[in-house]
Amino acid sequence: MLIPGSLIFVILLALVFEFINGMRDSSNIVATMISSRAFRPHTALGMTAVAEFAGPLLFGVTVAKTIGSDIVASEVISLQALTVGLLGAILWNLITWYLGIPSSSSHALIGGLIGAAVVSSGWGAVKLGGLTKVLLALFISPVIGFVVGFFLLKIVYVLSQNATPHINNFFKQSQLFTAGALAFSHGTNDAQKTIGIITLSLIISGELSDFTIPFWVVLLSAGTMAAGTALGGWRLIRTLGGKFYKIRPVHGFTSQLTSGIVILAASVVGLPVSTTQVVSSSIIGVGASERFGKVRWGVAGDILTAWIITIPISAFFSAGIFLMLQYFKVSF
Repeated sequence: MLIPGSLIFVILLALVFEFINGMRDSSNIVATMISSRAFRPHTALGMTAVAEFAGPLLFGVTVAKTIGSDIVASEVISLQALTVGLLGAILWNLITWYLGIPSSSSHALIGGLIGAAVVSSGWGAVKLGGLTKVLLALFISPVIGFVVGFFLLKIVYVLSQNATPHINNFFKQSQLFTAGALAFSHGTNDAQKTIGIITLSLIISGELSDFTIPFWVVLLSAGTMAAGTALGGWRLIRTLGGKFYKIRPVHGFTSQLTSGIVILAASVVGLPVSTTQVVSSSIIGVGASERFGKVRWGVAGDILTAWIITIPISAFFSAGIFLMLQYFKVSF
């Protein structure tokens, strides 16, 4: 059977989004590993890429089903709308990557989908119940990351209060497991977003009759994210790794453990969350737990701003791209 060119284009765009997502979000995983001198940069990125590839292969596709079936109606939205939704998300991701702002790819994707769906088909194309669930998860998870990180560091300090200075070696070496768990949970959650988009495009085009995810979609999405991760997002590594405060091994260990717990728990129940925001908030929570004035709150404020504006801006971008294509009578 001949595959429509518009479907191929959507799949390619989804993979471009995933590659950029992996490249950007690799910084979330490895920043504390590198800054605390637990691992060399290329070792950290390589290990992270392997763990992220394994995540969606081993842990199911509940998040993919949420993204692909609970936000927009497949019987209403078109492949062209899906295309401009991805373009809006990619555009905002590239802008924030260039500026070194750790904004959320997940927020950008949701905003892009909403903007494209509404401008092309009206609010009837949006499933408000599913969208509300997703937005609550995206906005509450960073708060949970902050709170868990804040109290987990206090617990770690209580448990290690009589330890010798060699405890630092433990916190360094343990990051092999905590950072690996974080990378695994990130792959489990984030790669599934692209899996959901590609599966949705297959349903819209008539290639699938229901939301049954082909294995090649999982494999392709996981591999693309791992490839992006292997290249790394060095601009964002500098932001997350040093601009909040000077990160020591105990901070890296605790923030990674916190982020991995929050993201994996969300993945189990099928909720898409922002790795960028969860990791950032956990780093801030860990630092604030040690000393509130330790954190450079100006940098945290910049990230909070990006957290708030990403969805409306990416929605605006995708809606603008759709209207521009209509104005010039471009269709695909």
